Amino acid sequence: MQKNIRKVLGEFIRTSQPLALLAGALLYACGVGVLVYLGESVDWTVYWFGQAVVTLLQLSSVYLKAYYDLVPESSPRSATDNGRMEDWKPISRNVYLLAAVTTLTMGAMTTFVLYSRGVLQPASLLFLGISWLFAFFYGVPPLRLVYSGYGELISAIFLTTLVPGFGYVLQRGELIPIMGLFNFPLLALFLALTLATSLETYFSEIKAGRQNMMIRLGWQRGMNLHNFLIGLAFLLVGISPLAGLAWSLTWPRLLVLPVGIFQIWQMWQIGNGAKPNWRLLRLTAAASFGLLLYLQFFSLWTG
Repeated sequence: MQKNIRKVLGEFIRTSQPLALLAGALLYACGVGVLVYLGESVDWTVYWFGQAVVTLLQLSSVYLKAYYDLVPESSPRSATDNGRMEDWKPISRNVYLLAAVTTLTMGAMTTFVLYSRGVLQPASLLFLGISWLFAFFYGVPPLRLVYSGYGELISAIFLTTLVPGFGYVLQRGELIPIMGLFNFPLLALFLALTLATSLETYFSEIKAGRQNMMIRLGWQRGMNLHNFLIGLAFLLVGISPLAGLAWSLTWPRLLVLPVGIFQIWQMWQIGNGAKPNWRLLRLTAAASFGLLLYLQFFSLWTG
């Protein structure tokens, strides 16, 4: 019994995607950090309520996806050598539905608190509305964007653009162009991360009838786009001082460039027929995005 409880809890935690929640928190903090960089004050009550809205949106999205992923199939699933169901999940799909309804309700209540405080201006309402549409239809029919071939793009825009933008406009009420200097390199690296990780499961996803960005592009174009996105990300970082960004916010992010070059080299080797080291590729892709995100967060809040 205790072993099964641990298994259920572990599955629920994995479904909740704690690393994605951490990325969402750091990206939200980066959006507010632009205010700190500009020397403006932060309303901490609004900050934490806004962070709660972002986290609850993320959780409701993954729980709704899990609920529809577990729709019963008409044909029996294949069993493993141990006699267990290959796709068996220890958590009932109704638990995920309950979790999704709970997080959506809590998110609505938190949004009402922000509205009652008068901080939801037209810009923040726009960011929140688009974020809700992306989060809801990411896993919910009829759109079910996660398997449309555009799910990675939707996730990237949501996390790296809408989340930090929402954090900023919630405090100030309007967006400024400088946000793009921080968001677009992260957007490019996040897309490169998803392309790198989806390459490993390319043929299994095709066999399962699922669509992702790599499959929609084809593996050759997907690999070329992966390399282009990494180069574009660091090009945008490098030229950001020409757009008025302080050098103190530029050079720390350029420290990640060797990791990005190594990631491109790995993908180039795979394209030339070398045996893939999938674990190393996953770690390198995660490091490129994670290090750039962390250094950006650190520079904004301390520089």
